[in-house]
Amino acid sequence: MFQPIRLSGLFAATLCLSAAFTIAPAAAQESTDPIKLTLHDWTGQLITTEIMGEVLKKAGYSVDYVQADYLAQFAGLETGDLHVAMEMWETTGRDAMDAATATGKVENFGETGMQAKEEWWYPAYMKEKCPGLPNWEALKSEACAEAFSIPETAPKGRYLGGPVTWGGFDDERVEALDLPFEVIHAGTDAALFAELESAYQRQAPILLWIYAPHWAPAKYQGEWVEFPPYSKECYEDPAAGVNPDAAYDCGKPFGPIWKVGWSGLKDKWPGAYAAIKAFNVNNDEMGAMITKVDLDGKKVSEVVAEWMAANEARWSDWIKK
Repeated sequence: MFQPIRLSGLFAATLCLSAAFTIAPAAAQESTDPIKLTLHDWTGQLITTEIMGEVLKKAGYSVDYVQADYLAQFAGLETGDLHVAMEMWETTGRDAMDAATATGKVENFGETGMQAKEEWWYPAYMKEKCPGLPNWEALKSEACAEAFSIPETAPKGRYLGGPVTWGGFDDERVEALDLPFEVIHAGTDAALFAELESAYQRQAPILLWIYAPHWAPAKYQGEWVEFPPYSKECYEDPAAGVNPDAAYDCGKPFGPIWKVGWSGLKDKWPGAYAAIKAFNVNNDEMGAMITKVDLDGKKVSEVVAEWMAANEARWSDWIKK
């Protein structure tokens, strides 16, 4: 697990961003209390959050990075003990986000610019061992389940899910679709992709949770399983899907990655609020940054510093809004 990181910037009267120009700092009436941004357990979120934190520091704000559970963080966001969560994925976090915003204590700050996809994925070499893929119904056969099995799950196949804190309803999906598979959750994001690397090198069986933006779909040749299309009704009404007796009998939703936070942010730090709403990156640039950390061995802070240097005009505009 990643450990909490605390960084603070001095709230100043003026702040020189470059020799060419000066950006006005946060308005004098804004609080000098630190803005608390949450950190989770995957590389892309750490990058997104540190970019936003560094931009806010350039504007003169004090920033704290606080380790928090992806879904449980909403309790802190509702009370104002936490202030900003830079990545809430439509694919796994929509229900928790909607419940929190419905209280009026949490606000959706808009899209990050990234589009999320999270689904079951298999290497291309497994397709001949499980004819019928990528259609999910191929997974119902005993032969296919055995092809994806490991000694601990045989004769059932193994699906390697993400850490349990990510949600995703994979256990419910297996039961609802009557799949002869056992869900095993990876302990961390790093463990998930280390196992993929090991299996891929050995051409060993593996079926696992893959998400994008990420480097894995580009590095490895493979496909996502095609489940019945997601609908909100499928998740809530057993009669809405292919199994009239169970919910979650469909795939995961696709859609934006959102920024959310404490609804009091706009009054306490209006300049920061505007900057957070203006934040925008895309899948390609995020995938490239994740690659530099996970594959090239760079530190998150190094990659963020490179991005800041290359995009000064862009983020400077966010803090002038």
